[in-house]
Amino acid sequence: MTSETVERATPDRYECRSCGYVYEPSAGDSSQQVSPHTLFTDLPANWRCPVCGARKNAFKNIGPQGAPSGFQENLNYGLGVNALTPGQKNLLIFGGLALVFFLMLSLYGLQ
Repeated sequence: MTSETVERATPDRYECRSCGYVYEPSAGDSSQQVSPHTLFTDLPANWRCPVCGARKNAFKNIGPQGAPSGFQENLNYGLGVNALTPGQKNLLIFGGLALVFFLMLSLYGLQ
């Protein structure tokens, strides 16, 4: 699945710049009777952040969940690593560290 497919399949999330609350379209907002699967752009004009009360214009688009982070034009650089999702990057980093740790431990068996 390419990053373009992920972007089309999952709606964009929006983060409040004041308090860090993330509006998840799949969850909606139960405190203000916004049903699940309501896009941020479809929210009423008088909708406010349920945590701090900020207006809609205080939110910024942070993209869909699980999408690669960074600018779209930079995703082709870095030997393909830039196109990985945050979860895949964590697996690559910590898996590599675990592999090095076990290889270092195996050196004790050479004696």
